[in-house]
Amino acid sequence: MKKNKKTTPSKKTIKEVSAGGVVFKRLGKRYYFAMIQDSYDKWTFPKGHVEKGEEIEETAARETLEEMGLQEIRLLEPLGKIDIWFNDRFNKSGALIHKDIHYFLFETNKDAKLYADIEQHVKAVQWVVASQVLKRISYKDMVPVFKRALEFIKES
Repeated sequence: MKKNKKTTPSKKTIKEVSAGGVVFKRLGKRYYFAMIQDSYDKWTFPKGHVEKGEEIEETAARETLEEMGLQEIRLLEPLGKIDIWFNDRFNKSGALIHKDIHYFLFETNKDAKLYADIEQHVKAVQWVVASQVLKRISYKDMVPVFKRALEFIKES
């Protein structure tokens, strides 16, 4: 009888925590959401690593402001958490990352302009009317996050 060999992952798994924001502005009766094109050419919402001593909400605001070039945002509501698995291409090249990402809803003023921060691995930024966001989102796990944001806005 053959014994089964123990299997071990071929890559080291690293646990990370990030936070990000879903930002919108009101123009008349329409809502526009700020979206980024990430380093994988996917359309999504900004996020980044929680720094030592930083609260998750602070991270969400900081990363959102940095990646989109926004000057001012106002925190409205937590939108929940997703977790993802991926192979890192930048800081821990080749490592398998398991990341929890906490999202928050932010509002900005109607005149807010967006600017992509290339140093933050953002290729492009764009205001997208609410009715088109679901067609633009590249990551399926972001759909419930966006739907929670839209529900909150419509109820308030």
